[in-house]
Amino acid sequence: MLLAPLLCLASLLQPVSVTPVPQDADWWRQRHEHKMEVTRKGGYDVAFLGDSITQGWEGGGKAAWDEFFAPMKSANFGYSGDRTEHVLWRLQKGEMLPAKPKVVVIMIGTNNVGHGSSNPAQTVEGIRAILAAIGKGSPKTQVLLLAVFPRGATADDRLRVQVGEINAGLRGISYPGVRFLDIGHHFVRFDGTLKDSLMPDLLHLNADGYGIWARAIASEVRGMLRT
Repeated sequence: MLLAPLLCLASLLQPVSVTPVPQDADWWRQRHEHKMEVTRKGGYDVAFLGDSITQGWEGGGKAAWDEFFAPMKSANFGYSGDRTEHVLWRLQKGEMLPAKPKVVVIMIGTNNVGHGSSNPAQTVEGIRAILAAIGKGSPKTQVLLLAVFPRGATADDRLRVQVGEINAGLRGISYPGVRFLDIGHHFVRFDGTLKDSLMPDLLHLNADGYGIWARAIASEVRGMLRT
């Protein structure tokens, strides 16, 4: 008789970061329907998965995308405001994975700590859950797991520190077919201050920032496509 209450309690104790939920916004659901259609059509070898920074390949990053990633047959599955739990919901509903991309590029987690819904350790668990979902849904897909980009003006900024803790946790992840890459040093000066010439709002990249991101990972993605 106690089983049902215990199961309910277990679900309540489960971190938000690993509990699949959608965002509650019309534009988000419309984007999901569009990306489900992209999934059904398939034909892409590389998929980018993440939040607004990834979605930005369609905005300020479009020139870099067209130069580097469009020729690789790439698709963008970034959603503004997404946290790990939103990505998990999308994957659970059949987004991206049924097309069996050869490579998935992931950067997610800044909104988990930025919104205060998760601490760094919980955010890492959410990312682990995403990797597990990819491994189950498309076992031959390789993953380029990117460190969360630095944010905040200075090295001691509260969110910068939390992002660093997430990345420290990601370095310890070991999954078949998953490579971790940290390119965050491109966006900070020697004294640890963020390059606002690349991230004017201290979080999102401008066109120059996307160019740096593209050049920093393009050869890695090409190499993964060949294996």
